[in-house]
Amino acid sequence: MKAAVLVKNAEAHNSFEIREVDQPKAGVGQVLIKVEAFGLNFADIMARQGNYQDCPPLPAVIGYDVVGEVVEIGAGVDNVNLGDRVTAMTRFGGYAEYALTDFRACAKIAKDYPLGKATALTTQYCTAYYCFEEMLNLYEGDKVLIHAAAGGVGTALVQLAKYAGCEIFGTAGSDEKLAYLKDLGVDHPINYRAKDFEVEVRKIVGDQGLDAVFDPIGGKSVKKGLKLLGSGGRIVLFGASDMTGANIFGKIGMGLGFGFYHPVEFMLTSKGMMGVNMLRIADDRPMVLKRCLENVVKLVAEGVLNPTEAKVFSIDEIGEAHAFLEGRQSIGKVSVCW
Repeated sequence: MKAAVLVKNAEAHNSFEIREVDQPKAGVGQVLIKVEAFGLNFADIMARQGNYQDCPPLPAVIGYDVVGEVVEIGAGVDNVNLGDRVTAMTRFGGYAEYALTDFRACAKIAKDYPLGKATALTTQYCTAYYCFEEMLNLYEGDKVLIHAAAGGVGTALVQLAKYAGCEIFGTAGSDEKLAYLKDLGVDHPINYRAKDFEVEVRKIVGDQGLDAVFDPIGGKSVKKGLKLLGSGGRIVLFGASDMTGANIFGKIGMGLGFGFYHPVEFMLTSKGMMGVNMLRIADDRPMVLKRCLENVVKLVAEGVLNPTEAKVFSIDEIGEAHAFLEGRQSIGKVSVCW
């Protein structure tokens, strides 16, 4: 089978080669999928740059989410059948014509569900669901700040927050993205390139503070978000996109930018900080991932969740797809089809 193999840590157009690799076979509890398309995530960008510690040694086939047809099933699989169209999370190996996954990391979807939306349901929408529903309890009227709100996870978080009746602050970096956030229902869109989000949020919430912050950026953003929390507030960290493209000095500066904290500080202020890595959840708590994915698919069917397709590239445009996502040009999910 063919695969887009990451052969070196370099810029987007010089990192991948289309190669013939061995096709995997489904073992116990596994599902083999003929891949229609795979999705891109910021973790892919970091892996390509050599900044993602979980990435396998090169050359490697990366990729975390696929959509396609089930062509082989191992013993013990009871949630999908041969011929089903599924969305699935893979522990790498997604950038290939055939991908293998644990049966608990895939769910059946409609034959006509758009592939650009389907690839968003696993890594991005499951991450958002886990952050919002499993890590926190938020209620009508709660004030939440969502960073990178026009991205895939950000869009999902906005939709979940709207469904819960929260008051939403969302950051993005262009007028086009701010307009998109308004259409999504964000109450307070903020252009973080033009204004200091900490100042803008404080003007509205005052001393009361926020109930929750969702941060995939890292660095100084975390310190600012923590200061914006009110009593009982929590910040959920699920990425470090500010590290993208940074040199060694930039990485050190970003690391220091997170700040240093002591548990007593959180007790005295009644605040919380939580980290999320969905690969760890998939590895160590697969039934939690299964629950998240099933609930995401259910909420999509009910019209509560509706992913946005940014752009679908062909496999020959894998470099262009990476550059598009890395350049923060996308609104919604970036996908690549075979």
